Amino acid sequence: MQYIMTFVWSFILVHMINFVLMSLGGGQALHLATASLLSVIFAVLVILISMTLPDDPVPHHSEH
Repeated sequence: MQYIMTFVWSFILVHMINFVLMSLGGGQALHLATASLLSVIFAVLVILISMTLPDDPVPHHSEH
């Protein structure tokens, strides 16, 4: 479920960024296919980064 929500949120956020940047860029046309591709790439990068981070708790000084 977390992977599905990662793709949903990346889709929403990248399309919002695309809309704002294209609106500020002089009213250029929206490229939804490019934004969709970028959102998939962004989601995969986020998932890969989350897989590389350790899940172990950080030990306290008294446990050394």
